[in-house]
Amino acid sequence: MRDPLPLDQLSAIEGLLSEEERLVRDSVRRFVRERYLPRAAALFAKEEFPTDLVPEIAEMGLLGAHLTGYGCAGMNAVAYGLALQELEYGDSGLRSFCSVQGSLAMWPIWKYGSAEQKERWLPGMQRGELIGCFGLTEPDSGSDPGSMKTRAKKDGDGWVLDGAKMWITNSPLAHLAVVWAKTGDGGAESIRGFVVERGTPGFETPRMEGKMSLRASTTGEIVLAGCRVPDANLLPGAQGLAGPLGCLSQARFGISFGALGAAKACYDTVVSYTRERVQFGVPIAKKQLVQAQIVEMASEIAKGEIMALHFGRLKDAGKLTAPQISLCKRNNVGVALRVARASRALLGANGILLDYPVVRHMLNLESVYTYEGTDEVHQLLLGRALTGLDAF
Repeated sequence: MRDPLPLDQLSAIEGLLSEEERLVRDSVRRFVRERYLPRAAALFAKEEFPTDLVPEIAEMGLLGAHLTGYGCAGMNAVAYGLALQELEYGDSGLRSFCSVQGSLAMWPIWKYGSAEQKERWLPGMQRGELIGCFGLTEPDSGSDPGSMKTRAKKDGDGWVLDGAKMWITNSPLAHLAVVWAKTGDGGAESIRGFVVERGTPGFETPRMEGKMSLRASTTGEIVLAGCRVPDANLLPGAQGLAGPLGCLSQARFGISFGALGAAKACYDTVVSYTRERVQFGVPIAKKQLVQAQIVEMASEIAKGEIMALHFGRLKDAGKLTAPQISLCKRNNVGVALRVARASRALLGANGILLDYPVVRHMLNLESVYTYEGTDEVHQLLLGRALTGLDAF
């Protein structure tokens, strides 16, 4: 029996990576395999995020990895994407923690915050001493963030926030939240970003229990009831929906790389399993129907990886557009979910066991398929770009 061709050799991206990019990828790969994977099934089963690993994650420079200054690693887009891919090879919850911290909590402070705000919060967030979350989605406002009901009312030298946010990754763990709220009335209405710190009266983050997806990610709500924050906590550079949507673009790019990590974990499991699983006297990997599915998986993963690398280079050149981000996120998450579902079937009854990573990734990807813009919303965004007509 010949050794199988490694999937990375099919896409042949190795020679297109810099030494630094390979070093980042390989370092995170070791961390995930040595420190996370031995616990992955148990963490998923117990609905537990491994907070004890946060100092190690921070030490590797993975919190705010793509930002510059304030102790951040300043990785380029490709190195950051490869790091997220390796994290999601472990679990989508592990990647989500870093994505939210870096792209949805640190990035808006870095991009829209004042010099004082950056100095106040970013160094501690980079070190993992301060955990952040991102409050945009509401119980009745998901794909249409402009319909949010959370309000911020000016009151003297501060603001009073009232409302509720839902499906907020990291909120029960967070020391601070970047919360988006409507200000003003009528024609003067706008959307502004506020940093709300743990311990502020009227700020609560109850944990959501009973999820069947992203169980190793801590998810909660944000409840704001007469929550008063000072003017110093208003992000001065963000006004209107462009503020939160700019954050989402950063996160969506990372997901484009990350989801392929889950797909690769499923693919590696299937190749190993089908080469060892004997039925009718031969390994099932020798059967044409099985090989056809493996070829389809490998082809789609390789294409997704080439697309992610290309768009990563465009991002580093400052040329990546919003439609391209939608294309990459939608394509690669869809690929990963199809690979996970096909892998579950090829493992037969064993595919539903946590002894194998496939069902865990399959369930996680059901959430990744929906968050940071549903598949349908990205389809509409692409449709608008390609036709010039708005179907929203």
